[in-house]
Amino acid sequence: MANHIPSRLALLSLIALTGACSMVKSFLPASGDDAPMAQTTTTSEPSDYALPQAASAAPAPRRVASNQPYATEYDRSPMAIPIKPGAPERYTVVRGDTLWDISGLYLEDPWLWPEIWHVNPQIDNPHLIYPGDVLSLVWVDGRPQLRMERDVVSADIRLSPQVRYRSLEDAITTIPYDVIASFLSKPTVIDKKTARNAPYILGIRESHLIAGSGFHVYVRGTDAPIGTRFRLYHIGDELFDPDNGRLLGHEGLYVGEGRITETGDPSTMFLTETRREALQGDRLILEEPNLPMNFYPRAPAQPVEGKIVSVVDGVSLIGSYQIVSINLGAEDGMESGHVLSVFQTGDVVTDRYAQNGGVRKIFRSRKVQLPEEHAGELMIFRVLDEISYGLIMHATSEIKILDTVRDPI
Repeated sequence: MANHIPSRLALLSLIALTGACSMVKSFLPASGDDAPMAQTTTTSEPSDYALPQAASAAPAPRRVASNQPYATEYDRSPMAIPIKPGAPERYTVVRGDTLWDISGLYLEDPWLWPEIWHVNPQIDNPHLIYPGDVLSLVWVDGRPQLRMERDVVSADIRLSPQVRYRSLEDAITTIPYDVIASFLSKPTVIDKKTARNAPYILGIRESHLIAGSGFHVYVRGTDAPIGTRFRLYHIGDELFDPDNGRLLGHEGLYVGEGRITETGDPSTMFLTETRREALQGDRLILEEPNLPMNFYPRAPAQPVEGKIVSVVDGVSLIGSYQIVSINLGAEDGMESGHVLSVFQTGDVVTDRYAQNGGVRKIFRSRKVQLPEEHAGELMIFRVLDEISYGLIMHATSEIKILDTVRDPI
């Protein structure tokens, strides 16, 4: 039996050596005929000629009205643009439309208009939209796009060559012009620079204390030629920025209109119209040229926050299509067309239950500020250095002076 032990040990040693050789061989690179035929996976740096990666799973279809032809399109954009369910595939612009109306026809958030508007460089004034233009909603790479066709005619009609002219004034406006047109004949805000430097009524002919339509007044601070027309404003209360206390301007009460009849120092003005009595010290402001009304509704480029500081008409509760001024101006990056959300400031209430609870009442305030609530949107249409004027486009609840405005939600 002793003779069998060495032979068994030798056999076990041979088996162990063979296994070790197999393990070493598995770690050596394969070459020549010894290379295995099995497919291998390698990792390398990307190159210009790299094979495309496997496509990821397609996103879920957009949720739109079932009767829309683009209901199965996929949203591959970084930020989904919410198209309104039921938005028309084609729409013909009619007189009386505004850009805000059309934007709201297609978008849940009208200030996203620049995201879907496609400018056709082959059309004259492609940024303007005229009655009769046809808008078509299409999808490009999964993103909605609104395109315009102009001078669309039937294939059966042959047109002779001719020059086609469209006045810029015929283009649809962004917001209702008749609402803004009445803006200049109502109480407004006069910025502090204008209030300080504007021409003013020095006196009234024949030593009258007040003047009205048909009176002559003497004015200083202007060398305007004969025939120049001015609007007259009475300087009212000072308006301060509620955030930092700086003087923004003054309440301006519209007095009337007049034109220069004689030049000099002082000049003579004839009052052609008055809404209230004209007084010494009333300021003269040149008639406003037509405000540019063809701008795109859009969100500010940077986050902003401000307050409503006044309202035209002096009403206490503000609703749709009323004009307000805010304590943000060009210095804060505001531009015509910027859309801001309005947030109703929460009331301060008394917590009648704070006195209960033993020691807790020491650390619990009895005055509580309720959370602010979204109350609507406004669009900026005129910008000065420190203040801007906006039109309330949509109001879901009562809006008041000192309510907060910030970039839209």
